Formats: sequence, C-alpha cells, structure tokens
Amino acid sequence: MTRVLFCLLFSLISPFIFAQGTGVPLGNPTYDIVNRLEIKTGITPHFHSGLRYYTRGDVTRYALALDTASIRLSIKDRRDLYYIFKDNNEWLGEADEKTTIAGIRVNAMPGTELSMIEASMDNARYTTNEKPLLKHLYKTPANLFEVNEKYFHLRVNPLLDLRFGLIGDRENDQSYLFNRRGIELRGGVDDRIFFYFNIVETQAQFPQYIVDYIDRTGAVPGNGFLKTYTSDIFGVEDGYDFLNGQGYLGFNVTKHVGVQFGYGQNFIGNGYRSLILSDFAHNYLYLKLNWNVWKFHYQNIFAELSLQSDRRKTVNPIPNKYMAAHHLSINILPNLNIGVFETVIFSRPNNFEFKYLNPVILYRTIEQGLGSPDNVLIGMDAKWNFLKRFQLYGQLMLDEFVFSELVTNNQGWWANKYGIQAGLKYINAFGVDHLDLQAEYNQVRPYTYTHRDSSAYYAHYDTPLAHPLGANFKEMIFKLRYQPSKRWLFESRVISAQLGEDTPDSNWGGNILLPFQTREQEYNNETGQGIGADLLIFGFDVSYQIYHNMFLDFEYFYRNKDSENNDWDQVTQYIGGGIRINLAKENWDF
Repeated sequence: MTRVLFCLLFSLISPFIFAQGTGVPLGNPTYDIVNRLEIKTGITPHFHSGLRYYTRGDVTRYALALDTASIRLSIKDRRDLYYIFKDNNEWLGEADEKTTIAGIRVNAMPGTELSMIEASMDNARYTTNEKPLLKHLYKTPANLFEVNEKYFHLRVNPLLDLRFGLIGDRENDQSYLFNRRGIELRGGVDDRIFFYFNIVETQAQFPQYIVDYIDRTGAVPGNGFLKTYTSDIFGVEDGYDFLNGQGYLGFNVTKHVGVQFGYGQNFIGNGYRSLILSDFAHNYLYLKLNWNVWKFHYQNIFAELSLQSDRRKTVNPIPNKYMAAHHLSINILPNLNIGVFETVIFSRPNNFEFKYLNPVILYRTIEQGLGSPDNVLIGMDAKWNFLKRFQLYGQLMLDEFVFSELVTNNQGWWANKYGIQAGLKYINAFGVDHLDLQAEYNQVRPYTYTHRDSSAYYAHYDTPLAHPLGANFKEMIFKLRYQPSKRWLFESRVISAQLGEDTPDSNWGGNILLPFQTREQEYNNETGQGIGADLLIFGFDVSYQIYHNMFLDFEYFYRNKDSENNDWDQVTQYIGGGIRINLAKENWDF
C-alpha cells in the first residue's frame, strides 16, 4: 500500500507547485474562531469549513479578508483575528493585492518580488517580542524557535499537557494522571513544499471506564501501541505508557488542486461528533487530494488501516485493510453548504484494489462490478448560517437499507442501518459577546458500521472511525463556551445518551466489531435494544492563558452509567488541573 501511494503521489507532482501550507491541528482554537466569525459576518471562507483540518494559509487569508472588510467586529473579534495572525505568522504575506474572498480584497503585503516569508515579516501584523528568551527563543509570541530565510521557513514548538487530580468511582479512589510531552515542527521550502511533524510521549492513569474500554478493544482512543506504567512519584499503580506521532507533506499540483501524504487523522462535519469520519481512532497512513474550484470542494482520502489493535495481534505484524473515500461539498448559497460522501472499506490478501483509486467514480458501482464483499457507506452533511447568530447543521449516514423495508413496510429490519445528526449553534447568545451555545442530537441504528468480518468494519485499530459510541444509541449534547476576556475561557458540556449494549453471548448491534451474521433477530430491531443503559456525562473546564498557547487548566468531570444489568452500573468523577502548551485538551466523552 505504501508503495502504491508513493507512486500515485509522485505521479501527480508537477514542476510548477503553488503554496498550500501545513494544517491547523485539530482542536486548535482557530476552529472555533473561524466558525463563529463565518456565522457572525456572513462572509464565507474560500475553503469549506466542514472538511478538517484547515490549512494555515487558508485561515490566514480569511482572517486578513475580515480584518480589512467594512464590517462591524467587536474588540474580542479583532483579538481573535490577531490570535490567527500570531499563530500563523509565516502566511501573512501569502496574499497579494489581487486576492479576494467573497468579493473583499485582502490587504496583505504586495510586491511579488518578495518571497512569502519576506512579505510576511514586512506585514504590520507580524508580531515580535521585544526581549526574546536567550536572544534566540520566542522571538515571536507563538513559536519557540523560528527560521526565516528567503525560500525556507521553520517553526519549532514544545508540546506539553500535564494534568493531575483525583478519581472517584464505585470501585476505588485513585490519582488521575495525564502526562503528554513532545515536540512539533513545521516548515516550507521554495514557497511550494510544506511539511509537518510531531511526536508525543504519554503516561496516564485513567478512570475505570477508560480502563474497561482499553481491556475490551486493546487500544486507547486516538492512540496505538501501549504498555503498562507505574510511578511511585505520582501514585500510579495501573497506568499506561504510549507513544504517538503525526507527519505529512503537503503541496499543490495547481492553485486549485492540493495533495497531502502523511500519517494522521481527518474529520468531516460541523458538529461535536461526526457520523461520517472523526478523529476518535488512531492515526493512519493516508493520501489526500483536495480539489477546490469555484463553489466546489472535492476531497479524496485513500488510507491504510489496521485490521485489529496491537493487543490482539500474534507475533506477526498487524494485518492491513484499506479505505477509499470521497466527499463533494458545494456552497449552494453563501450561507448554505451541502456535501455528499461515499467510502468503501475493504481488504485484499496481498494488494490494494487499484480500481478504487479512481477519484471520481462511485465506489458502489466498482464494488458491485467486482462482486466483492466490501463495505460501502454513503452520506450527506449540510450547514446553514442564518440571522448572523445561528448555524443549523446535520449529517445523514447510510450503511445499508432497502426502501420498502425502511419506508413502505417498516418492521425494524436489521439491515436498515443508518445514522442521523442534527445540531444548532447560537453565537453571542442573548447579546453576550463570545457566549456560544450548541445543541446536538445523534442517533445510530443497530448494526450500523458492521459487516461480515473485521476486514470491512468501519473501524481502525479496533476503534470506531465515526462516533465513539459505535452504534445502537441515541444521544443529546449541550455545550456552552464563554470567553469573557483574552485570557479566560469557560467551557461546559452535558451529554445524555441511551445505549443498547451486547452481552458476551449476544449481538444486539451496539458493538461494531461483531459480525452482523451473529445478530439476534431479523425484524423488530430498534435503537437501544439489548441491555439498555442511560449514560450521563457532565464536564466543566476553565482555562487561563498565561502566554500565547500556554494554559493553566482546571477541570471537573462526572460520568454516570445506569444499566439494566446492575453489575454494569458505573459512576466516575474526577477533579484536577494542570498546564498545557500547544496542545488541545483531550476529552474522554464516551
């Protein structure tokens, strides 16, 4: 698979490559900033915000357009724009006097004789520190170390997330530890080729429900190989130690066709969850093509996935399976976006199925032509911004269905497998600047994302590629985000879900790692069947930014699972805090 992707990648390279840039890490504050400013201003970015991650060049061009537009922005909105300028200072000179977004001219440094980094440093928005640390460190607020040469730039930053607290659950009380540390670097050569790399080492002691998940799947969500860890210093007796990293190359074949080749995650959607593709699973090898023309954004992802987790393997390497996906997004109106999605999960004994490399054909036609047992899923997503205060969004994911069984003669046929999402965002709620509310509903039918065997489950490393709860559930999410000042951020979330769980001897459609041949019944299937459980999650987080992307955190978390099987009841809560540098906060909301 690696050789195939490399061959395809380099066959697409032309000698005339234009700038694309590295991506904004998932979870970065930029995503909230861009989303709320798009709603408030009514000015649509030239990139489609449902496809994440965004490139740093894209968000900077958008911020420059808003900063020079004749629109009313609050002081806090301007502060948000300057967060983007500081965080992506290598892109301040990328636009020239001809660049426009939604008809608004971007007033960046012209002068085509300058390289991008030279024009960026000449831009008035390029911020420097008067007294760098040790003369060479933190010359600018966002970066520990910078190199700015005419045709080469480099940014190096530390990564840290050190949290400590107390866990209380029904089984026992113990210390809570989450200790991540690492380094990241990004850069570019000749204003044409761009690269990103990070590596993070983690030691952690989790609440019991996460330990149960690890015992069941062999994986920490979002991570791969792990080993046990103990520490007398932190009072850790049953902890885990794991290493993770991401990296990719990015460049454009033309000004409108971009290519990325790397190892990491992707996310499709506008919600807190995604029923199409989320960042819950472990990193994977991928080749991604972005075609951004006129009102269209067409994205292809070809990925190599792991058939199982490391804990389940024998002495042999973990066997592979593959994913080919495409998503077409179109701005029907400036404030209305609709996307369609299709993916296929498949496995072959010794090779990749080359027919799935076709970037424009429907995979269902290929799958039927092959007479293969591959798993094809299709879906839709949409968002509508209105009244410069609200965003209505949603997703529909179809794994398998028959129209007559679903509509005209609906008797709960097991193969009517689908998921739906509906959500609403309300920014500057009740007239309070930077008070943002969100409500989201998710429902996934039993047996959705499953298939005949593990070679086609919609999972990677024994972890769902979409919603962390898998299938057979209904869920409501309420979020509050309030930023009263530059330094303070308050966030809260309440999640209520009704689950249908399986027993060791029964398959009611909740566990997507079970083959659907072992289902309990053909008809009368309904969401929440099996061992019913009510799940309630409450989280409250306070962050204080002591310096750019350096935070002091306080957190409180409560989780209550009330099952029909009393032995499966579980109450967990923890309270703690810590310090975080250049990393998004991890939430374990499942």
